[in-house]
Amino acid sequence: MSDSPKLRIILGFATIYLIWGSTYLAIRFAVDTIPPFTLAGARFLLGGAALFGWALFRGSGRPQLRHWLYTLIIGLLMAVGGNGFVTWGEMTVPSGLAALIVSLVPFWIVLADWLRPGGVRPNRWVIVGVLMGFAGMIFLINPTEVGGIAEIDKTGAAIIVLATMMWAMGSIYSRHAPQPDSLALSAGMQMLGGGVVLMLMGAFTNEWQALSVDAMSTQSVLSVLYLASFGTFAYGVYLWLIKTVEPAKVATYAYVNPVIALFLGHILAGESVSERTLVSSAIIIIAVLMVVSANSATKKSGEKEQQVVSAAVDAEPCRDSN
Repeated sequence: MSDSPKLRIILGFATIYLIWGSTYLAIRFAVDTIPPFTLAGARFLLGGAALFGWALFRGSGRPQLRHWLYTLIIGLLMAVGGNGFVTWGEMTVPSGLAALIVSLVPFWIVLADWLRPGGVRPNRWVIVGVLMGFAGMIFLINPTEVGGIAEIDKTGAAIIVLATMMWAMGSIYSRHAPQPDSLALSAGMQMLGGGVVLMLMGAFTNEWQALSVDAMSTQSVLSVLYLASFGTFAYGVYLWLIKTVEPAKVATYAYVNPVIALFLGHILAGESVSERTLVSSAIIIIAVLMVVSANSATKKSGEKEQQVVSAAVDAEPCRDSN
């Protein structure tokens, strides 16, 4: 491999690490003055239109009517449930902790792929990693407030946990649903469908009535533009990486993004990072590393087991397709 392709791969990983890791903070800034569903809907409509137009420009061909139905279902699960609920949850949950909870998506993927008919049973190290990850999440959220400690809003955290579950369902469903051959076209359609639904949710929850253009801060508006533009660009880079390097390597975003999100939230937004947060972070990130690495190690034992890794990798893009 020449130096130029190596450099492109390095820059590609830097892009998905930094941009996807920063989107949580961008969401946090945006929801300060823009209602969550309207915000998420706007970013997906803008990003989806860009991806859809780019795919058509590249000669992907027009999608069939049935493709719109299937991509809408995926969009409902991943764009609306996955991203929309994370955006909603970040109204009360710090961006770094939100990223940490979202890093649990690969665990739900493993469980869903195991429990479905004809599913794949994970090996013991994956199971240990999953249990460790959930233990780390419980320690972070501390639902019984052991010791009187309550560092995170439980309602907001529960909403984000629900978002990760819906994301996992969408990821599993997307592996089997008929979609256009072009990944960019399919992603654009998912984002457009999800964006329309999120806008309707904003209307039905009276967000539009409460929305005030004069009240929008410059920081919030710039954050929306960042999410719609840079986030969409990062997703294009992700699609390229998936075709260029091993899926298990691309999956490293799952334990890099929370670290970056915690760091940026602390430095740029003054979000506190307590000892409990650091311990929880270490447990969850190590658990994610175990799940991804253990699945990667079983790659040669059978193609079917490698599908779990691919599903875990697929979990992130629609969060930030972004």
